[in-house]
Amino acid sequence: MKVTKAVITAAGKNQRHLPLQTLVDRDGVSKSALAILAEEITAAGISEIAVIVCPGDEAAYSTAAGSLARQMRFIPQTNALGYGHAVHCAAEFTGDDPFLLTVGDHLYTSRTDKSCTAQLLETAESGKCSVSAVQATHESKLPFYGSVGGRRVQGSDRLYEVETVIEKPTPTEAEQKLVVPGLRAGNYLCFFGMHALTPSVMEILGRQMKDSDGRADLSAALSETARRERYLAHELQGRRHDIDLHYGLLATQLALGLAGKDRDEVLSLLVELLAQSQA
Repeated sequence: MKVTKAVITAAGKNQRHLPLQTLVDRDGVSKSALAILAEEITAAGISEIAVIVCPGDEAAYSTAAGSLARQMRFIPQTNALGYGHAVHCAAEFTGDDPFLLTVGDHLYTSRTDKSCTAQLLETAESGKCSVSAVQATHESKLPFYGSVGGRRVQGSDRLYEVETVIEKPTPTEAEQKLVVPGLRAGNYLCFFGMHALTPSVMEILGRQMKDSDGRADLSAALSETARRERYLAHELQGRRHDIDLHYGLLATQLALGLAGKDRDEVLSLLVELLAQSQA
């Protein structure tokens, strides 16, 4: 399962401008969130990227992507029929190939020499199956993420066989259906914002759209995938940074700064600001 295509969703009504925000990357260079994300994707071996955008946003996204725009196809989601529909807009692009799926308002920092994207693709290619990146997340943040339940893969402390997928579960639902042995109490495996998926997932989304006036539910499609074939969750050695959260852009910028070459400068600035706030 060699993954060479990626799909970035960026057409959400309230999130469409987030990938265009400018941040300073790990090397101290100012660029858009879209460009930072695309650089990580291409560095992991992806050669083609489809970006799902609102109609009319194509030019702005092409500019924000910079030199990477030539490896991108900008596909408009002409009808606002939800996230699953947005993913399926790339069905012609992905064809019969596996693909990386990620969201345009998340960036990532890794705790190893491999990026989060590279870690995920390595697992998908060795396991020859769909893999969703997950992160242990406190129950207070369950309203923001899809979550999975399952069991650890024998011999691994970061891989899980997925049995259940629930989109934005309540704490009660999570406690009843998503407890994973070994996780700290009150924490659940929530989606990280990236998946490596087999072509069957796109086929399931297409069938959903035929049965429900064009709408599709990715979490429901992943739940069906878990019933039909092997489907793994990988707790990556890294962190997701959601630009859409309150102070999300600030938190993401701090994370990039602390992960990059200017770490000491960023720490000094933080100490200075804290000292000034206490004066």
